[in-house]
Amino acid sequence: MKKYFITGLLIWIPLTITFMVLAWIINTLDQILLWLPSGSQPRDVLGFNIPGIGVLASLLIVFFTGLVAANVLGQKVVQLWEGILARIPVVKSIYYSVKQVSDTLFSSSGQAFRKALLVQYPRQGSWTIAFLTGKPGGDAAKHLEGDFVSVYVPTTPNPTSGFFLMMPKEDVIELEMSVDEALKYIISMGVVSPPTRKPPQRPALLNE
Repeated sequence: MKKYFITGLLIWIPLTITFMVLAWIINTLDQILLWLPSGSQPRDVLGFNIPGIGVLASLLIVFFTGLVAANVLGQKVVQLWEGILARIPVVKSIYYSVKQVSDTLFSSSGQAFRKALLVQYPRQGSWTIAFLTGKPGGDAAKHLEGDFVSVYVPTTPNPTSGFFLMMPKEDVIELEMSVDEALKYIISMGVVSPPTRKPPQRPALLNE
């Protein structure tokens, strides 16, 4: 009975969590319908609520925003809007910080995570997965002697939180796995191991 019960749990737990996450996303995006005036919302017009309309509306808004911003007139509007935000002290700091991160993550020309790495963290002899994000810059780079790289060490099972570290290049080992495979490895807490592409050998130090 214990064996069958555990087998059933292994089937239902992923399905339940997937359903809960999707339901949360749909319910959150459906809140955009509250922007409509009272009496013109789908529930008032049709007499019943249709889950998912908010998701479709959100996708359409995002798409048409990008469509408008892609032309010259739209770029002028965006520049005007950013100029207004730049005059508000607190809003300016928050907006441009978030914009810089989002531009790095979602830009087609940029790479937020360039390579999967193996680093010793939080102490010597304890290894974890990290991602190469670049090289130290600004005033921090002036105080670092030698060749350093910037890495991001995500937490498990939520990789959106983690630690930013600047480490010597010789202390970082490049892994023969893609960024997606490394993320799956982290989220699964090491259960889902990436496939081995090459015969076991001593990993090479990170090379650009």
